[in-house]
Amino acid sequence: MSQATRILLALIVGLVVGIALATFAAGSVDGVVAVAQPIGTAWLNALQMTIVPLVVALLITGVAATAEAAQAGRLAGRAIAMYVTILFFSACAAAILTPLFLQIVPLPVESAARLRAAMTGIAPIGAVPPLGDFLAAVIPSNIVKAAADSAFLSLIIFALIFAFAMTRIASDLRALLTSFFTAVRETMLVVIEWVLWIGPVGVFALALVVGARAGTGAFGALIHYILTVSAVGLTVSLCAYPLAVIGGRIGLGRYVRAALPVQAVAISTQSSLASLPAMVESASEMGVPVTTSGVTLPLAVAIFRATGPAMNFAVAIYIAIWFQVPLSPATLAIGAVVATLTSLGSVSLPGTVSYVSAIAPVASAIGAPVAPLGLLVAVETIPDIVRTLGNVMMDLATTVTLARRKGGDA
Repeated sequence: MSQATRILLALIVGLVVGIALATFAAGSVDGVVAVAQPIGTAWLNALQMTIVPLVVALLITGVAATAEAAQAGRLAGRAIAMYVTILFFSACAAAILTPLFLQIVPLPVESAARLRAAMTGIAPIGAVPPLGDFLAAVIPSNIVKAAADSAFLSLIIFALIFAFAMTRIASDLRALLTSFFTAVRETMLVVIEWVLWIGPVGVFALALVVGARAGTGAFGALIHYILTVSAVGLTVSLCAYPLAVIGGRIGLGRYVRAALPVQAVAISTQSSLASLPAMVESASEMGVPVTTSGVTLPLAVAIFRATGPAMNFAVAIYIAIWFQVPLSPATLAIGAVVATLTSLGSVSLPGTVSYVSAIAPVASAIGAPVAPLGLLVAVETIPDIVRTLGNVMMDLATTVTLARRKGGDA
């Protein structure tokens, strides 16, 4: 049984047990919650303790690798410029679509209130300061204090400066630093794998508390969350079609037919890497030479997740609205930038790992609590399918576009 399946089952069983306790043994709820709540909180703390070192290591190694790849040739440089642009527009799409979808189909007021009450001790990080104060605090005066305060935007700025500075030093020193942060990254991935291995216990405890206090409304709220975030991802994914048609100057029917085998592999494997051979073959069917697809597609799989910023930001916005955190245009703009940057460091990670490491900084940047991620990660299976589907569609569309712009000449 996969890790994601075990966590999902723990969520369902925990909710059912909590609802059953509240329905048939209401007198025992307080005693059970008194035991389950600390277990769930301890697991959440273990999950959150990995985020700061993991995010910093991922960003430094990811941005350094991206900068190095951009120097590999003009085609790679054009590809990376296009990828970063699309990632930013992906995040901006979430800033518009998520509040819009939540206005059209809002989270039921009673369910939202019960869920907030059920997650005792969880509160918003705090109001985002005025824009002037915020900009003044973006550059950290003390990077250790920024890490201790989980000031993710300051950490991201520092990591970006550090990573780009690494490209200006001697190659042997750059290799030494890259190896160090790679070792930190790999070590933290082992730690978070251990935390996620015991995830069913923590998720069961959290779900039991939520089920006991929120009742059956918890199921409806989780389904509403899945549909909302997936709708944002699907909307961004569909943008691959006009990109291929307009940018790649290819007929819509031809692109649809070429993309179908890739989409089938993506849905069945939930892996962009596993879809790579099918993407290369489909690109050839659309007239893209291997000299182009052989550069752009592996590069896209390595550093480009088109749906990542949109769906990560959508989760953060959903949590913010759930916990009644005010979201101004300036706050959403900040979140869009953070969602774009963190997506560069979280590619090629397992879904549950990237879910936590990429969304936590975005949620913190807009003042939303991070703790609900421990519960929502259990229902990531369907959104993860949407993520992978959109990623491979965009990988193909950008490859066709780059091939047409270069005339197939790498």
